[in-house]
This record gives sequence, structure tokens and C-alpha cells, in this order.
Amino acid sequence: MTLQEINQAYNRIIGSLDNKELKNAFDSLQSLISGSREYTFQDNLNELQETYKYLLRYRMDGIKDPMQEQIYHSLHVSLYELAAQLKRKLSALESPLAFYKRRRSMQASPKISYSELHHLLTTHFDVENKAAYEVALSLLFNKIWVSDPLAAEEAAAIKKIVDDSLLPLSAGCQIVSALLLALQTSFDKEKVLLLFDAVGLSAEGEVRTRAFIAIILTLYIYRKRTFLYPQIENRLAAIAEEPGFKKAMLTIILRFILARETEKITRKLQDEIIPEMIKLSPKIARKMNLNNFAPEQSGDEMNPDWQDILAGSSLSKKMEEFGELQQEGADVMHSTFTHLKNFPFFKELSNWFLPFIPDYSLLGNGYKQNESETEIADTLAAATFMCNSDKYSLYFSMMQIPQTARKMMIGQFNSQASEMIRQNNEELISKRGKLEIVSGQYVQDLYRFFKLYPNRLDFEDIFLSPLDFYNLAILRPYLSDEESLTTIAEYYLRKNYFEDALPLYNQLATTKKDSDILFQKIGYCKQMLGDINGALDAYLHADLLHSESKWVIYRIAGCYRRLKQLEEALAYYRRYEELSPDKLSVQISIGHCYLELKNYNEALKYYFKVEYLDNKSHKAWRPIAWCSFLTGKYGQARRYYDKIMTNYPGMQDYLNAGHTEWALQNRKGAINRYIQAIQTENGDFNMFKEHFIQDVPDLVVAGIEEEEIPLMLDQLRYALFP
Repeated sequence: MTLQEINQAYNRIIGSLDNKELKNAFDSLQSLISGSREYTFQDNLNELQETYKYLLRYRMDGIKDPMQEQIYHSLHVSLYELAAQLKRKLSALESPLAFYKRRRSMQASPKISYSELHHLLTTHFDVENKAAYEVALSLLFNKIWVSDPLAAEEAAAIKKIVDDSLLPLSAGCQIVSALLLALQTSFDKEKVLLLFDAVGLSAEGEVRTRAFIAIILTLYIYRKRTFLYPQIENRLAAIAEEPGFKKAMLTIILRFILARETEKITRKLQDEIIPEMIKLSPKIARKMNLNNFAPEQSGDEMNPDWQDILAGSSLSKKMEEFGELQQEGADVMHSTFTHLKNFPFFKELSNWFLPFIPDYSLLGNGYKQNESETEIADTLAAATFMCNSDKYSLYFSMMQIPQTARKMMIGQFNSQASEMIRQNNEELISKRGKLEIVSGQYVQDLYRFFKLYPNRLDFEDIFLSPLDFYNLAILRPYLSDEESLTTIAEYYLRKNYFEDALPLYNQLATTKKDSDILFQKIGYCKQMLGDINGALDAYLHADLLHSESKWVIYRIAGCYRRLKQLEEALAYYRRYEELSPDKLSVQISIGHCYLELKNYNEALKYYFKVEYLDNKSHKAWRPIAWCSFLTGKYGQARRYYDKIMTNYPGMQDYLNAGHTEWALQNRKGAINRYIQAIQTENGDFNMFKEHFIQDVPDLVVAGIEEEEIPLMLDQLRYALFP
């Protein structure tokens, strides 16, 4: 069998087991064993199938046994394990995936136990033996990552390393990340329980936070089988009783939601902010005559011209939004460091998860040359606004600069950056807390790995999944309270993830039936998702609960108008008008409703009111001109179309102006306007004709004889295509 056929068969088996279709799983397993000729698994399969048949027979005979459910669960688990074992065996020799390549290289090397690795770590973590410690730690990471399901003694040996308080932080962090990657490849109850052991280490430690993240990711990946493992549910229930559990859960969930913003932020930087800065640069240079700027002219004061130029551009607002995102903890640096992951350091998979260690040996081998460079490493280690992966990227990048220039830069960096980072750290820790900072850094490290690691396609990118942890049956008991659901829903709403926010608001509405704000948000989510009828129902419910909300009244009117229920829309716009008589958007909306109802004279009254209230924006010119035409006030229509011609006219403006000239018997003027309309569409006569034909009924009402219409079109053809 080919590797592709093996993977397809395995996925079918897992799909059947996830859906509790054990008969189908047995059949698929049998096909895989027969197709691969791996008959060493046959006896195990036969035994499991016989047990299942006996179980079914007892159930069909109505025989009740308190052990039946336990036997069923045990069978289910055994089938998952058999499928995984068979896949590992079939993929072991030929699979090109990084997991199997590393397994083969590890199997070819001398065997070393977890206890022996523990001994190496404890004897080599001092400064003199740093490199040996790092080699042992990398070996431990890889051994855990590619391991088979752990035996009890192996799990106990790893737990001893995690519990060893004398070892550096890096040991526990790397063990947790290795367990996460291993579990992504294949489920192993012992590995999950080790993660729970790591969570129990301390209240806010980095190892605990990483383990917490690894647990909820694993529970998400295997959400359809966790019910088979009561030990996992029991361990989860135990840590749920600890103070700060719910806060930790919500913090991590929000960090993953925020990670969705990374690609949007990257695009905003590349497509908007950077191009705008480049565009603005020559303008600043011209304004300030930088060519004549001499050093002695400089002072300490800011040039007010800078603020004027920035204020006059959209860059200022974008940079302000960017700063707010950064303060919130969004991953604003991903695009900066995307191309700085090519250093030899990043070729080793385990290094993508390594906490930034100032005295890491690779930072000294050929890089660190003096005390000031050591200070850089210490300064970066203290920076809370950067993830570990980016700290390594920045350090290696700085060390690539020629030595003379590097000395100057390092002098400035150490004098200015240290104080800035110290102040920034204090601000971030007081504002966001250590838990949020550590979890945010680790989520960003994971994001870097799954998006930038050279062999990333060998791994299932967790960030392509919805990661709706609150929907997991095993986590729902701890996240279904009003406060938790509201926190998550509000975050989704604020980030415009309406499809995710809506189910949470619907769930909250089952118990909070008297909250008009809640139904407003349900309506808004539905409206933004295009469900106008659903949005209208929610807004009407909110209006019943609180009838004085202008925001709701305006939304109801807008929904009715979208649904072409114009009389109902007018009624609600009129309600809003009573509360705010001079609201421009309402006045123009009322005018539009009358226009669509063909009550042109009434529409004109409102359009003129809009023009009176806001004589600078010219919003009302086009509807006034068109309504004037439709009501036979052709001179008035001409005056407004002449105004429009000075204010960036479009194809429709020229077309309507042409109709007006024709109604005034100015056929040559009409032809000129029509030609201008066609020219705005790059000479596309057919497009023009399509719009023109739609207006024929209005032309007839304006007194244009139908026989003249084809003649006018032919005259245009001759004018354009002689």
C-alpha cells in the first residue's frame, strides 16, 4: 500500500471511531491489515471483534450488566490504540514526515533512558557544561516527541524531571512542548496526565501556563474521544477547583482568538501602513527642506510641522489603531520577523519552543564577544512584549552587523532600550498580568512554529482550526456560566467574528430573556452575517424590552428598508425623527424611502432639508437632481447636474444629465453627456446601453417618444464609431 492509501484508511478508521461506528472501524482495520499484509495485528483485532459481538448479543438479549459500559469504552480505546499502532508500523520505514524521519534517526542512535537523560541534565546545567546540558535537553525533547505510548515507568521518569526544582526553567518548558507535539501526532493518556502534572507545579509559572495551553489544545484535537478517559476528566475537575482556573482558561482562549488577527495585522502593515509611510516620506522632506538641515539647527523641541503633516494623513489614525492592538497583546511583530528565521538555530525543531536564555551557548559561540553584548541578551530576556522566537531572531540579526557599527548600535541599545523595556514591562505587567503575558508569548511562539518552520507542512496547523474551546463537552461545565460566555462573546464581537459570537449570545439569551442589549447584539451579528429577517426579529424583540433606543429604531428601519417593506421602514424612521429631528442620515433615508415609493415630491422635501442642514457635503445633490427630473422640474434638475459635474461625476451622473438635456429638447447636449458617460466606462457602449435601457420608462414619462430612443442610440454609435 502507498503512504497515501495508508493515511486515507487510517482517517476512515478514526472517523468511524469518532462517530461510534465500531463495526465500520473493524471492517476498515481488517482492510488495512489485509492490504498491508501486517497480519501480526490480526489476532488482536479478532479478539476485540469477538468481545464486541458478545457485548452486542448480551444487549440485544436484554441482559444488563453494570460492566457493559466499561467494556464498551475499553474496546473503543483499544481500537483507537490499535489503529495508531498499525499506522506507526506501516509508516515507520518510508514516511517522509519529520516525525518518522526523527524516529528513524533516534532508533539508529544508541539508546538512552529518561533516567539517564535526567542525570545528564542535573550534572551539566552549570555554566561550564552549558553546551552539554543543551544537547541533553534537545535529545530529551526529541525522545519524547517521537515516543510510542509511554509505559508507566517512562512517564514516572519524565515526571521526575518536570518536578526537579533544581533544573532550569527550560527543562520543564521543553518537556511540555515535546508532549504537545507528540500528542498532536498520536493520542497517549500518559502524556496528557504528564501535562496535568506540569500544571500542578506552581501558581503562575511559565511551565504551568505552557502545560495549560497544551492541555486545552490536546482536548480540542481529541474532543470526540476524551469521554473515554475518566482519569482525564478527574484531573481536570481537580485543577478546576484551584484558584484562578477560570481566569487562566479565559485568558488562554482570548489569546487564541487574538492570534486570528495576526494575518490581518500583517496585511494592514504591508498594504496600508508601510505604503503610506513611503508615500508620506517625500512630503515630509519637502515640507521641512531636509536637504538644508544642518546638525547645529537641531534642538530638543518637536517640529510642529510634523504633527500637521501626520494629522492630515490617514497614517496617524492607522498608527493609533496599531498601537492599541500592541497594547492589547496582538501579534504586531509577526511580519517583522517572518524573514528572520533562517539562522542555523532555527533548523533544530526544539529551538522553536525554547525560552530565551541569555547564556544559551549558541549565543556565545562566535557571537557574544564582550560584556555589552551580554547586556543585550539580558535586556531581550526581560522584554515582555516579544515572544521567545523573535528575541532569538533579533539577537542573531544584531550580531550579523559588522563589529564597528555593532559597537555603536549596542551602546545606544543598552543605554536606551534597557530603560524603555523596564518601563514597558512594568506597564504591561500591571495592565495585563503575568499570566496573560506568558500565555501570549507562548501562543505567538506556537504561531511562529506552525507558520514559519521550514518543515511546517509535516504538522497539522492548529491555527487553521476554529479553536472554539468553550464548545468542548469536557470543558463546557467550566465555561458555560454567564460571565465566561459573555467575556468570550464580547471579544468575538469586538474583533468582528460575528459567526462565532452569535451562538454564544443565543445561548445567553435562553436565560437572559429580559436583556435588550443582548438582543441588540444578536440582531447586529445576524445583520452583519446577512440574515436580515433574523436581525429584524432580534431588533424588534429588543425594542419591546426598551423602546427608547435610537440605535435599535434606526436598525429596525434599515432592515425593513433592506427587505423592501418601505411603509414599515418609514414608520420607524419617523419614530427616530421625533427623537432627533435633524439627524442627517435619517432625513436622507426617509427621502430614499419616498423615492422608492415613487412619492417624488415628498422625497424632494427631505432631500432639500438635508441640503439645508449640511450644505458642505453635497450628499443631497444627486437625489435632488434625479427627483427633480422625475417630477418634471427639468430646469432644476439641470442646475443640480451642473453642480455635480464639478464634483467627481460618475457614469450614472453623466447618463442622468443626458436624460435631463434630452427632456429639455437639447439633443446635442444630451449626446455630449451620453458620450461622457461611455468614456467613464472606457468606451464600453454595451454597459452604457444596459443602464440606458433601464431608464426608458422614465424617459417616456418625461415626454421622449419611444420611436426616438433607438434613433438616439444609433446617433451615439455614429458619434463613437464613425
